[in-house]
Amino acid sequence: MPNTAKKPWTIEPGDALLVVDVQLDFLPGGRLAVPDGDAVIPVLNRYIDLFEAAGLPVYATRDWHPEDHCSFAAQGGPWPPHCVQGTEGARIAGGLHLPKNVPIISKGGNLDKDAYSGFQGTGLGDRLRREGVRRLFVGGLATDYCVLNTVKDALGEGFGVCLLTDAIRAVDAHTGDGRQAEATMTRAGAVPVTLEGRAP
Repeated sequence: MPNTAKKPWTIEPGDALLVVDVQLDFLPGGRLAVPDGDAVIPVLNRYIDLFEAAGLPVYATRDWHPEDHCSFAAQGGPWPPHCVQGTEGARIAGGLHLPKNVPIISKGGNLDKDAYSGFQGTGLGDRLRREGVRRLFVGGLATDYCVLNTVKDALGEGFGVCLLTDAIRAVDAHTGDGRQAEATMTRAGAVPVTLEGRAP
């Protein structure tokens, strides 16, 4: 995907990396696999290395659903059961080189309420402000659901957002959903960036 950022980007104090829902159920072979979802892992690992080398924080979100969550088809929701608390499918992908002390933000744990955004019901916004974060670099799964809603909420909470367009993949339940989601995020104020667009 081409770099559409207007100028080379750098990371600086006040920046943080937010890795969204890179869990086994969203990878090939998982209960709700995102097409080509595993392709984000090596790219995200390079971003993680950059942030760790700069001494900047990394956060990760995960779906963490009860077994009869309202989003599941048996309860009238749109999705097959996925990322059920304590199951193998809910695990963060083993190939993702998250720091050992990375904060894991769990969402979707309320039986009767879905939560696509890492900010919904998690206190993440307040935590980031307490820890001095002003801008988030966001990548992960899936572009048209949890990434989209997390980015929209981050912008709504007053954070700057850089969207890692080389480290996201879409469900594309309807063809073009991912492209439309990217356009929505950039119109809302997210800045699309890629590793290739980083300042030397």
